[in-house]
Amino acid sequence: MFDIAPSEFLLVAIVALLVIGPKDLPKALRVLGYWVGRARGVARQFRSGFDSMVREAELAEMEKKWADENARILAEHPDTPATDEMPAVPPPDAATPADDLSTEAVMVEKPVVEAAPVVTPDATPLPADTKASS
Repeated sequence: MFDIAPSEFLLVAIVALLVIGPKDLPKALRVLGYWVGRARGVARQFRSGFDSMVREAELAEMEKKWADENARILAEHPDTPATDEMPAVPPPDAATPADDLSTEAVMVEKPVVEAAPVVTPDATPLPADTKASS
């Protein structure tokens, strides 16, 4: 960030030790750390506020683009009902015969269920009433 080389940092530490003294140096470093923390907090708050303003501006821009695109689509495809092409459908509460509304399959005749023929060892089928004698 400030591009301080290790040799420069060592020189600053030695000068601080000589000027402040070994007794008050921990207190001075604590105060310095407090103010560095406060400066970082202010910078973080500024950055988050700036980011939220940018985000709100981008959102407003996207909403404007979506509104413009929606208006363009509605202008190209107007919502007009085509009454000539579609047959009239009666409302569900209208009186219509029940046969017209039924979509269920209707069985005309009852199926006949017969027993399967019994097969003898010589492969000639016998009627179901007679049993093969073994």
